[in-house]
Amino acid sequence: MEFRPMRRGRQALGEKEIDAILTRGSAGTLAVLGDEGWPYAVPLSYVYHRGRLYFHCASSGHKLDAVRACDKASFCVIDRNDVVPAAFTTFYRSAIVFGRARIVEDPAERMDAMRALAAKYSPHESEDAFRIEMKVSGSASLCVLALDIEYKSGKQAKELIGKEQ
Repeated sequence: MEFRPMRRGRQALGEKEIDAILTRGSAGTLAVLGDEGWPYAVPLSYVYHRGRLYFHCASSGHKLDAVRACDKASFCVIDRNDVVPAAFTTFYRSAIVFGRARIVEDPAERMDAMRALAAKYSPHESEDAFRIEMKVSGSASLCVLALDIEYKSGKQAKELIGKEQ
């Protein structure tokens, strides 16, 4: 598939900047095709790891049903959104990825993703603490979604072009 070019290409971010946003962000919104063709967008914590996005989630629900029915998805991370009332605008920076979502079935990939999530959100916890948590939560039954990225896009306010990121 050919993805649309950005309308305001001068404001487009490069791949390095997009990757930085995906790495430092703590939450974003996953958009999938929901029930009866209605869009379904849900805010999620995530980790950008090995060139894809991973999400830990419940083992049932709307999101998983949608992914099973149609694997196409997008994910948006807002990196900056400074309201500038006097200018009637915001100074923003964001990234959007498009790809195929899937339930991670491979136990090794699932555990690698959980380690990456733990390192991101609980960086001061020990490996022993991680192992205990995985045992208590039942690592075999953990549900992890992956978003295999096919296209990345990023954009910033024109006022931020050339400024320090």
